[in-house]
Amino acid sequence: MASELPPKYQMRLPYELLSGLANSLLNDTIFEIVKGLMEIQHVTEKHLFQQRLQLQNQQKIEIQEALNRASTEQEKMRAKSALRIKHRDELKQTDMKLVLQLDQKVSDQQGILEKAGVPGFYVTNNPMEIQVQMRLCDFIIRLSKMEVPR
Repeated sequence: MASELPPKYQMRLPYELLSGLANSLLNDTIFEIVKGLMEIQHVTEKHLFQQRLQLQNQQKIEIQEALNRASTEQEKMRAKSALRIKHRDELKQTDMKLVLQLDQKVSDQQGILEKAGVPGFYVTNNPMEIQVQMRLCDFIIRLSKMEVPR
């Protein structure tokens, strides 16, 4: 599986790391932890997406109410323009909060996997290291779906 990765990731996965990962997977506990983290992440992503949709729906209602209150076309245009600017800023702030929540979730997951003793996992903000950890998670998930000969 490691040989399928682009070279920039292969060089970050030495044999010792892959061997340690294989050893840690001899017990089903790591598979269960990763599956649980994946489920939690999916629920979190859905929840955050719903928060964003809810804000967008509230903004649509706010525009409609402002248009209903305005009596002239000029007032409607002014209200709509002002609300678009306000809404763009609100959405940008909300998106930043959502990204911070996702970043925190990643850190939590890294910490859990590190404490579980999974090689290659530690808390980091480095995008390249996070990509490598994502590849390791993908390995774990793919291996969990394979039939093991007995």
